[in-house]
Amino acid sequence: MLRARLLGRRPLRARLALVTSAAVALVALGVLAAAYVVIRYELVRQLDLQLKQQAGIMAQQSHGGTTGVLYGECNWLAAPACAQIVRSDPAAPGQGGLVLPVTGATRRVAAGTLGEFYSNITLGGRDMRMYTMHLRDDRALQVAARSDTVDQGVRQAGLLLAGVGGAGVLLAAALGYFASRTSLRPVTRLTATAERIAATRDPAHRIELPPYEARRQDEITRLATSFNTMLGELEEAVAAQRRLIADASHELRTPLTALRTNAELLARADRLSPAQRDRASAALGRQLREVTGLVNDLIELARDEEPQQLVEQVRLDLLAERCVAAARGHWPNTPFTADLDTVGAVTVPGVPARLARLLSNLLDNAAKFSPPGAMVEVRLARTDHGLDLTVRDHGPGISTEDLPYVFDRFYRSRQARALPGSGLGLAMARQIARAHGAELTAEQAETGGARFRLSFPTGSPG
Repeated sequence: MLRARLLGRRPLRARLALVTSAAVALVALGVLAAAYVVIRYELVRQLDLQLKQQAGIMAQQSHGGTTGVLYGECNWLAAPACAQIVRSDPAAPGQGGLVLPVTGATRRVAAGTLGEFYSNITLGGRDMRMYTMHLRDDRALQVAARSDTVDQGVRQAGLLLAGVGGAGVLLAAALGYFASRTSLRPVTRLTATAERIAATRDPAHRIELPPYEARRQDEITRLATSFNTMLGELEEAVAAQRRLIADASHELRTPLTALRTNAELLARADRLSPAQRDRASAALGRQLREVTGLVNDLIELARDEEPQQLVEQVRLDLLAERCVAAARGHWPNTPFTADLDTVGAVTVPGVPARLARLLSNLLDNAAKFSPPGAMVEVRLARTDHGLDLTVRDHGPGISTEDLPYVFDRFYRSRQARALPGSGLGLAMARQIARAHGAELTAEQAETGGARFRLSFPTGSPG
């Protein structure tokens, strides 16, 4: 627990380098240990082969019945220097003065009841390797050689492997630290950028990525790129919020000033004539309704999405028919035509009240810009991509310079500045459309007037 706590206090770069180095060190030590075992095994096996070859030569040269010491000077380093023939019976002639140790296993080999074997012995203070094999006539041959060279070679190999392992661990630590520092450099910049934004509250900062890092496609670089994208979206959202507040303040200033003026005027009602009081009262009521509508529109625009619990399947043709009927009552001097029967009973998911608000805004906008007696056409049609609901008027249309801004909040063209309204209706309509997965666009009609097209990607039979 304490080790984990201490490790958790270290920077991520140090922890990654430490874990990487430890993993490489474990693998390296495992490989070196295996190499040490293999080298030791091979050296011992080579000595065993030499002993076995020498024993075979001696077995061919030995005469039947020969016993006792064949070679007694155990001073050679690489070749067998000690050899003797042992009987299975300790009391047999020639068994006195044997140089090499004789055990019960040796007697059993001589008797033929045990197979050949190797053993490590110490003779005269020196380590030796001994091979025991069976000879005919109830005899066993023992051949021994000093194993100093093998032990020395094993020790040298162990020291060399230990040195290589230590150097490898140090190199792994250095490379691990370098790799972690290089790989986590975007994260370091991300942290610095986040701290700078928290200190300055300015989302305009970005993570600076050099070109060679920007070309990478690893997870860290993608994280930095995604963070920059998120900062861009955040900056745009903050800028839009500030614009909304500034525009709302500007739009509210005039009606609030008029409200205060009319309220002060009505406060001195005893000095006014009945006609003046009526005009001031009517103006005050009209301005209150205007401010209330503006505030309600701002509240509607502040909603980002539709409540999911209110979403249901909506018959678009029936909804459009009700909205057109309501518009005829609001605009008695404007004729409305509706072509809604071409697609049949088709439904789209949505909130009926919000979709009705969208269509009402489009119809009110079309009626407001239509000359008296000019027709407003509503048409519902199926396309290759889904459903299209179009609202067309026969007014002055939308100029080319105004077309990119018709859905901006508080934007009003030159033709609309003399007409009532807050400039929020079309912005609200587009927001409602996008919240329902639809797209609202504006275009200039072929024979004059403006056409607004509401496109739903799918529709299902009702």
